[in-house]
Amino acid sequence: MTKKEEFYYGENGEPRKFDPKFRGPIHNRHCTDVLCCVIFVVVILGYIALGIVAWVHGDPRKVAYPTDSYGQFCGQKDTPNENKTILFYFNILKCASPLVLINLQCPTTQLCVSKCPDRFATYIDMQSSYRYNKSYWEYYRQFCKPGFSKPWKSVAQVMRDEDCPSMIIPSRPFLKRCFPDFATKNGVLTVANQTTFKDGRGKTRNVTDLREAANGINNVLDARSVGMKIFEDYASSWYWILIGLFIAMVVSLLFLVLLRFIAGVLFWIFIFGVIGIIGYGIWHCYWEYHRLHGIPGSDLTIYDIGFQTDFRVYLQLRQTWLAFMILLCIVEVVIILMLIFLRNRIRIAIALLKEGSRAIGYIMSTLFYPIITFILIAICISYWAVTAVFLATSGEPVYKVMANQSLCKYANLTCYPETFNTTNVTKLCPGAQCTFAFYGGESLYHRYILIFQISNVFVFLWLVNFAIALGQCTLAGAFASYYWAFRKPADIPACPLFSSFGRAIRYHTGSLAFGSLILAIVQLIRVILEYLDHKLKGSQNVFAKFLLCCLKCCFWCLEKFLKFINRNAYIMIAIYGKNFCTSAREAFFLLMRNVVRVAVLDKVTDFLLFLGKILVAGGVGVLGFFFFTHRIPIFTQEAPSLNYYWVPLLTVIIGSYLVAHGFFSVYAMCVDTLFLCFCEDLERNDGSTAKPYYMSASLHRILGKKELSPKKLMG
Repeated sequence: MTKKEEFYYGENGEPRKFDPKFRGPIHNRHCTDVLCCVIFVVVILGYIALGIVAWVHGDPRKVAYPTDSYGQFCGQKDTPNENKTILFYFNILKCASPLVLINLQCPTTQLCVSKCPDRFATYIDMQSSYRYNKSYWEYYRQFCKPGFSKPWKSVAQVMRDEDCPSMIIPSRPFLKRCFPDFATKNGVLTVANQTTFKDGRGKTRNVTDLREAANGINNVLDARSVGMKIFEDYASSWYWILIGLFIAMVVSLLFLVLLRFIAGVLFWIFIFGVIGIIGYGIWHCYWEYHRLHGIPGSDLTIYDIGFQTDFRVYLQLRQTWLAFMILLCIVEVVIILMLIFLRNRIRIAIALLKEGSRAIGYIMSTLFYPIITFILIAICISYWAVTAVFLATSGEPVYKVMANQSLCKYANLTCYPETFNTTNVTKLCPGAQCTFAFYGGESLYHRYILIFQISNVFVFLWLVNFAIALGQCTLAGAFASYYWAFRKPADIPACPLFSSFGRAIRYHTGSLAFGSLILAIVQLIRVILEYLDHKLKGSQNVFAKFLLCCLKCCFWCLEKFLKFINRNAYIMIAIYGKNFCTSAREAFFLLMRNVVRVAVLDKVTDFLLFLGKILVAGGVGVLGFFFFTHRIPIFTQEAPSLNYYWVPLLTVIIGSYLVAHGFFSVYAMCVDTLFLCFCEDLERNDGSTAKPYYMSASLHRILGKKELSPKKLMG
């Protein structure tokens, strides 16, 4: 056989016979899906332009600081409100109005003050005592409109023009707003030890009216209240959260290094470790369930107490722990049954993981590539979040007519403070004012804010999927270099990871962007469906709910299918350098021709890796639970005091899972690449001297093929 007969390319450019010089993925490539690459670059430039425009028009202070009735921020530097950081409501009783939920704004004059009132007082009492005690007025005037200095003005006119509040009540700042200082005395709601107060309009009111008014505002601010408490918990526990994530990283790295030598033993440890952790969870839930027996209030149901922002309330119910115990028992039984019926397949999958461990052992740099993916995704998330905030705070102050008379036809209409006094609104509606309502606008930019927000989400999804696709293609190219090296490790090219990354960026940005675009479109549709589902929760239209549920299910399945196809398409792109559609088609039919092997090896391997992630996250989570609940005697003093201990605990558990996922995803990509290369190897070669297999001898024995040629065994 001459040299020309030893090696040639087929119609599609793939090698059809053994080539001693073949060292892995094709190096003689050309750019693929160029049009999509150009579109992708243009979209990125447009995304940058959108961020700049949002930055010019937006103002995050609108979220951070309260705004008074004149559209000015409380506490803003270089303004008259610089030292007035708290928002004061003239008549907080009006905040019980439904308009609070409609306009997200209490229909009463709001003023920035330096401190909240600390006593009960009325304007009528102040005016009657003004003649002989000026200090009463000096205290009261700080809660009046700036510049008002007519304490002798008639009470009716003051109330009509809302120059001063009709009353002030003892308050305390909460979320930079003055709220009544409620307290409970002998089971009775009080304010400054009083159960009644004068409203400044000749009536005596009960403090329960104040509670209803405060709840009207709290319906809007309650989420922010929980957010503030969560922020406080993060501020006091971030150091320990980072320690927990560092422990998860060390444990994940330790597992991956040990997999190189004792993969089989470690994965059985994974399996039984997860069974043990879930078993402990079942025991702990039973112990809590038994401990709460006989405690007053513990037999209430979750339905009885309704929604509570303090989630610790639910942990005092026996029903909560019973539900946890039943859920964990179901998970435990499912895992045990899978181990019983899939034990032989698990042995095969572990053997394939051993081969993956050998590949990673030769290309150790792949273990640290998830850090690059993490950085890229973190940049995307940060840019999206900042752009979303600036878009949400884009707008000019919008003012609306606020009238004391409920029959005023101009009430709640848009107005302009500069020209309001020249209109006849004040004549037809005495006491009406033009006060700040919210931020918005009528310009072309403001009309398309919603479109910009949707575009922001869409490009964000596209970029995140592209970062993931780039990582998958890069890792696939590196591991393919290992598989297609005839003599391992001698024939593995130098710097396979760096070379694969360069090929992916230089030649296949368009293909990766194309695959990411398809996935991003489906994900955006899913986001819109979730939004519609949220809006239709109160609807009684059963057909609409059923249709929406079917659509959500279909698009969920479609997303999972596309992720599977894209992943294998990126592997084929990394090996042969073809465009996305061709690679996806060839990968799909190759997998369909080996569908039994896919079910046996690929999915069981994913299950084992998933158990490894659960073991890491669960182990660190159990340690975090004992730490944050002060159950470790050595660290009792060091553990921070928290509003919700589940905040840092969930952060540690989810963060640990993501850390473990980042490292174990390298293994998953390695196994998928080796598996696809193995299927391709079986179709292209027959194990003869002319066309020997590229797979290792151990992998060949694992999968039960005929013996390799003597030359291959020697290699």
